[in-house]
Amino acid sequence: MAKMEANVEKMEAQLKLWDAKLDVLMARADVAGAQAKSDLRKRIDVVKAKRAVAQAKFDEFRAAGNEKWDSFKTGIEAAWKDLETAFKEIIKD
Repeated sequence: MAKMEANVEKMEAQLKLWDAKLDVLMARADVAGAQAKSDLRKRIDVVKAKRAVAQAKFDEFRAAGNEKWDSFKTGIEAAWKDLETAFKEIIKD
């Protein structure tokens, strides 16, 4: 169970880090030219949607409790991987 709690803490920390990076990207979009701003905002919206899905899966797991990890593991991992990939794509540009 300690390992599970460590994983939860790690995931929470990563979500906070990604939120901070989203804030930086939003600030960058605010100062970009019109076309670049529009493109970046669209990409940020995609990342935000994926983040919401990951957060929902994470919240669902936390509400169910640690003993239900096996039931939620696949969904959480898939949503997490999708969000991680989206962040890598938006940050590489």
